Amino acid sequence: MNRLNPRKLLLSKWTAAHPRNREKHFLVTELFCDEEGVVLEIELQAVLTKRSERFAWQTLQDEQAWVMGWK
Repeated sequence: MNRLNPRKLLLSKWTAAHPRNREKHFLVTELFCDEEGVVLEIELQAVLTKRSERFAWQTLQDEQAWVMGWK
């Protein structure tokens, strides 16, 4: 399991373990927080296509789906 601090995810780089549509490398472009500042979701943007998706930040802890950094 990837150990993460959700507050430090902004602009972090990720590689999809199983790329789809040639989208392999991603960048965290935005953090979505509640009123107390707790990170709830992130926005991941594909580097190649600039397509963005919103996920719960805990999704990045799955080593079967995401690898930290660009590999």
